[in-house]
Amino acid sequence: MPISAAKSFLIILVVAAATFSTRLVPFLLFPKGKEIPPVIQYLGRVLTPAVIGMLVVYCLKTTPVLTAPHGVPEAIAVAVTAGLHVWKRNNLLSIGVGTILYMILIQVVFVC
Repeated sequence: MPISAAKSFLIILVVAAATFSTRLVPFLLFPKGKEIPPVIQYLGRVLTPAVIGMLVVYCLKTTPVLTAPHGVPEAIAVAVTAGLHVWKRNNLLSIGVGTILYMILIQVVFVC
């Protein structure tokens, strides 16, 4: 079902307003010079590693370890991603290289 130009524009406007408001609200709640509450500081420290851990578990939960290639490409890609991140401390680099390596492994090296 096609959407009219007016509806498309309205959807874009609502998404833009929602995105802008999520960027603006923290500056309104915690202006410069105001102390950030300890619970927010704690969440800032622990939330990123927790989310990344959940994403790793979600991505690897269906890895077939009983059939060929027994999760070897996944293990190699995870090891390279983790090692590169520990070495360079660059999220974009480590995730990008790990993803590209995984795609090469499953499409070229471990072709079943």
